[in-house]
Amino acid sequence: MVLYFFAFIYFTMVSIIWTFLIVIAIIYSFISGKVDIINNTILTSGNDALKLILSLLPTIALWSGIMKIAEDSGLLSKFASMLRPFLNKLFPSVPKDNKALGYISSNIAANMLGLGSAATPFGLKAMEELQKINDKKDTASTPMITFLVLNTAGVTIIPTTIIAIRMAYNSASPTQIIVPAIIATGTSFIFAIFIDYLIRRKHK
Repeated sequence: MVLYFFAFIYFTMVSIIWTFLIVIAIIYSFISGKVDIINNTILTSGNDALKLILSLLPTIALWSGIMKIAEDSGLLSKFASMLRPFLNKLFPSVPKDNKALGYISSNIAANMLGLGSAATPFGLKAMEELQKINDKKDTASTPMITFLVLNTAGVTIIPTTIIAIRMAYNSASPTQIIVPAIIATGTSFIFAIFIDYLIRRKHK
């Protein structure tokens, strides 16, 4: 129930934001007398979107395959064991042998590689395991909220998807985004975890 609630809130907010942007663009086109630009964009955007998706598929498929190999070979399990001391402190109410911690580790690893699509299944499985130990089934538990913060503000070492998009648009240096991405996501991660810790401590 909680997962559906989070999904509903997310998609509702995204729908509202995109609807607002589209309406503003249409209104501005009428005011500025550039309605033809909107018409051309509507006619060509579908074709451009399809080309972009097709250009991203090889990169996403490659890294998703690598993540699957890492999962089957036990590499993700080793990575999870490395993160376990950190996760035990971050999720003190979750038992140390709970499957959720393994899924959370896998989710972090996928996000570090910039693979949101590969990280999503691990995130859903982690939420399912956290829901099993949740005393109030109709309310998000503290570990679930912390994981949501961790997933949203995760550190990205290799922004694979962004690099693929830059390559699709013929960027002169597609990988130049790596260092700024590490700095930006690292900063957001530190502040997000710090704020989450302060709120948890206050309510505790």
